[in-house]
Amino acid sequence: MIDEKKEIQAAPRASYSAGEVEDAVFDPKASNDDFEVFKKTTDGVDFRLVGWVRASVIFLKDFAIVQGNFRNSHAHCHSIADMANVVGGPVLREICGALFIAAYVLCTGSGIVGLATALNALSDHAVCTVWWAFLSACVIVACASVRKFQKIGWLTWAGFISVYIAVFIVVVGVTTRDRPAAAPQEGPFDLGYHVIAYPTFIVGMTASCTIFVSSAGTSAFLPVISEMRNPKDYNKAVYVCMAIVQASYLTFSLVVYKWCGKWVTNPSLGSAGPTVKKVAYGIGLIGLAVSGCLYLHVAAKYIFVRILRNSRHLQQNTLVHWGTWFSCTIILGALAFILAEAIPIFSYLIALTGSICFAPLAICLPGWLWLHDHWAYRKRNAWQMFQWYGHWLLIAIGMFTCVGGTYGVVMAIKTAYANGMIGGAFSCADNSNTHG
Repeated sequence: MIDEKKEIQAAPRASYSAGEVEDAVFDPKASNDDFEVFKKTTDGVDFRLVGWVRASVIFLKDFAIVQGNFRNSHAHCHSIADMANVVGGPVLREICGALFIAAYVLCTGSGIVGLATALNALSDHAVCTVWWAFLSACVIVACASVRKFQKIGWLTWAGFISVYIAVFIVVVGVTTRDRPAAAPQEGPFDLGYHVIAYPTFIVGMTASCTIFVSSAGTSAFLPVISEMRNPKDYNKAVYVCMAIVQASYLTFSLVVYKWCGKWVTNPSLGSAGPTVKKVAYGIGLIGLAVSGCLYLHVAAKYIFVRILRNSRHLQQNTLVHWGTWFSCTIILGALAFILAEAIPIFSYLIALTGSICFAPLAICLPGWLWLHDHWAYRKRNAWQMFQWYGHWLLIAIGMFTCVGGTYGVVMAIKTAYANGMIGGAFSCADNSNTHG
């Protein structure tokens, strides 16, 4: 009699399409290479060229372990939507796929706003902001149209270094001033320090969602795994990435808050005054462009794989291959530009991305993925049961952040329009440089 479990273990995951991903038990000793979305090839396009060091730098520019472990246990998963299909079926797959695209299109929009703000600052507002945004969108689309993460990986080194140095210059710059650049330059002023603040619900949720986005982009890590030479090195790359990110965020933010308080500008590169602002933007220009490029590349690669998966065109230099790829980058880039101009205040664009997209993708879904692979924990020892109920709590927090955060951000945008803080969609005014 045939052993059914062994028969399931031998099932080739590579035969599953995006709409047919199965939740089966596979032999942990078996090689996952045959199950990968992109195959190692010598007669086609070899996407799997990214080493773990370069992956860690890509992650530094994209910015988790639950998702990575789940993905490496289900190697047919190319994206967060494929994972959603494993735990929730086709309906959840399409919902998460739509949220994933929305998240990274909005992130691309924030990249366009950031790059346009830099060009505005460097040129002393020589032309209408909309034209700088259009130019920024064109640059980002062109860079994102490079097909392989391995090629973009070279850009990420330059991008990461440039932004890191730019931020460091601002951090040093704010400590040399007697008062913040955005604060009143004469007379008394309040830095606005609060150990425990008591904001309104709308202000609190908007601020929380803005902060949350800084480390919520872990769903963008997943397509990178599919292009790593050894996907098992994923955890190594993430640990390096997160150590650098968390240490930098903590030290830089504490120094800037100490010297600027509530007078930090949005984006924060303007917090040390006009001269340092120009220096920082000049140095960080490459990094701002690369950030938007990566966001757009991740979104385009998701749609590209969904369209061509299990087709010879996925890894062959055919007209269909190139036409599909360029269509993905150009259409999504155009959509990001439109959204960036429709919601021109940088912080609101970031907050909306956090609430409506990343709360479900980076809080709710990872909790669900963990529960799926650890279902037996609900009836084991006290520590495992604690983890079980803790992940249910994580899902509840994600739902609250999604609903409450979206409401808060929408109301904040409505108030900003009513108070004249936003000049209107496709306005020549630079609405990004506000303090909070």
